[in-house]
Amino acid sequence: MKQVHQLDAIDRRIVTALQRDGALTHADLAEEVGASAASCWRRIKALEAAGVLIGTVRLVDPDRVGRGVNVLCSVRMRSHAPADRAAFEDFARAAPEILECFSMSGDWDYLLRIVVADVGDYERFLMRSLLGHPAVLTASSHFALGLIKYSTAIPV
Repeated sequence: MKQVHQLDAIDRRIVTALQRDGALTHADLAEEVGASAASCWRRIKALEAAGVLIGTVRLVDPDRVGRGVNVLCSVRMRSHAPADRAAFEDFARAAPEILECFSMSGDWDYLLRIVVADVGDYERFLMRSLLGHPAVLTASSHFALGLIKYSTAIPV
């Protein structure tokens, strides 16, 4: 189990602000959280070293790049042998259509969030790639009709 890093009030404000806008300058961040720019820089470096802050990204509007269809796909494995699970997880990491892959408890082994251009694009991915994987027994797909909430911000 990973160790929980204790955040003080300024760290929490820094993390919250950076989750909202990762491009904030140290000066703008300092003004927002009530600390000096140098202090913010040191704290950011410490949070990165502790593994609290793990990357800086720019979010892409999926509709603007022709990937506006979200599919939630439950996957049942043919085999639960460690080598088969590792091979499937490597496949999931490598497939650009799969944005998230969760190992699950219950009736299904994995839950995938897949983004595609349209239903035909998903059918091709499902039939040629996902169901073609030797460790996959079956899959159940659910198409999102609309996006009600989307956030990457973790409450701190």
